[in-house]
Parts: sequence; structure tokens; C-alpha cells
Amino acid sequence: MQIVVNQNNIRIDKYLSDVTEYSRSLIRKMIEEGYILVNNNNVKAKYLLQNDDILIIKEGFIKETHLEPEEIKLDIVYEDQDLIVINKPSGMVVHPGNGNKSGTLVNALLNHTNKLSNKEDEIRPGIVHRIDKDTSGLLLIAKNDKVHELLVLEFKNKTITREYIALLIGELKTDTATIDAPIGRDIHDRMKMNVTNFNAKQAVTHLTVLKRYHGFTLVNFKLETGRTHQIRVHAKYIGYPVYNDPVYTKNKCTSFGQFLHSSKLEFIHPITKEHLIFECPLPKKFNDFLINLEANNSK
Repeated sequence: MQIVVNQNNIRIDKYLSDVTEYSRSLIRKMIEEGYILVNNNNVKAKYLLQNDDILIIKEGFIKETHLEPEEIKLDIVYEDQDLIVINKPSGMVVHPGNGNKSGTLVNALLNHTNKLSNKEDEIRPGIVHRIDKDTSGLLLIAKNDKVHELLVLEFKNKTITREYIALLIGELKTDTATIDAPIGRDIHDRMKMNVTNFNAKQAVTHLTVLKRYHGFTLVNFKLETGRTHQIRVHAKYIGYPVYNDPVYTKNKCTSFGQFLHSSKLEFIHPITKEHLIFECPLPKKFNDFLINLEANNSK
């Protein structure tokens, strides 16, 4: 692709993000690897273009995905030309990894649409943020790279609100709390995260008690940061782990996995600027368990 520049003193990464479908981050990667030239010369992403500069964008950087689309039913809460909001079931992996290339949300999305962001990322097209395999609920999907980049910026600026509902083991005594404890990889078990000061990142979680049962507490969690396993790790850290969590409890657990549900997403649409709020109910198994707890409470 060849583009003749019609502006002066504008960064090349900014200019190309405005006139192509590529995100600014992808453009930087292409510049670094020599796939974008100015007047047949390699430049840096901060290079200031001049009127009549000739840009060459080489082919071959963005490789077609090798993932197979699969006809898997999706619970689509909302969709427009820029993004999708999915209600992910418990048990579904978000994207392939560790040799698992089928049965994931990404496989289902590839079957649903050929418009997904991050085509340069072979295993995560469309994925702006993730929730664990056995965490259910709302997930935001980008349908093009520009929207993906803008949504990532919203997450970074903490303008996207994410709320979760979890059932904790034990009767939490306080009604509200904020857990501010850094999270890093567990040095003894690489599959786990842990509250630690070693190679850790700040993690802040706000909680509000919704209801207490005999031996359990139903809690609303609001994330200020988005670390791996954040709610599960923080819940364990305060002594009230998420019920049925096979990783962070030593109890016998069912295949349903942790009782943790992404219940609410609130954000500003990156293109239309509309204020969007989405909520979805608890999965049936989660809700049925609460009904049984309620019945036992009334005895």
C-alpha cells in the first residue's frame, strides 16, 4: 500500500491511525519491524511527516489466524459495528493457549463475525480484557483495532466500571471494605497468584455485602485494577475465599468452578460517546445454590 501524505508536522503513528484501520500500537510495531517506510527509509514512530512524503506499507506483517471458527452458541447482550458485549458461561475459556485451540470464546466469535480487533494477535482477536474460564458474565469485545485501542485506554484511565457478584465462604463481618494489596505470581505454584511484594502490581478491590447466609456471604465486588485472579486472590487474602474455587481453596469443588459472576459493565462508547450500562443475571447453578441457602436460612 502506498500513501501520499497531505499534512505537515504530524507523527507518523498518529497520521496512519487516522487514515487506516490500523491501531496506533499496531502501527508502532510495524514501523519497528520495517514494514512501514517513509520515502523508502526506515523511521521511528515519532517521526514527523511532511506534505508529499510517500509512505509504503508492506504486506505480510498481519498474518491470518490459524484458529478455526466453531459453531458455538453465544449469549450476545449487545452488538453494534464497533463492539460486542458477551455474557460468557462458566466453563468457557476466553482464548486458546497451552495447546488448547478449540472450544473457546474466540473460536465462537470467529464463527459469528469476521470483524474482530487485534488480527496481529493470532490467539486473541477481539479480546480487550479477560475473565477466568470458570468465571461467568459480561465481557467486552472489540470489532476493530481503533476501538480496541480506545477501550484499552478507558481501562487504563479507569473509566470502565466492572462489578462482580461472588459467594464467599464464611460470614463476613464488615458491610463494606477496600482491599489494597499487591498481587504477583506465586513463587511456589506458577498457576496461582498471591498477595506479595515480590514482582507484584498494585491491586485494589472494593466490596459490599449483599446478603449473609449461614456459613456464606454474597458480595458485590468492584474492581479498581484488573490483575489476574484479583477477586479470588483478595477474597482468600482476607480469609473469605470464593466458594467452589478449585485453585484458592482446599475444599472439594464441583466442575462448575468458582461462584464468581461478572454482573455489570458500565462505560462510554468509544465512538458514539453514549453512556452504556449492561447487567446480566446470575447463572442458573449459582442462583439455584442461593435459593437452597435461603431455604436453609429460613428453617
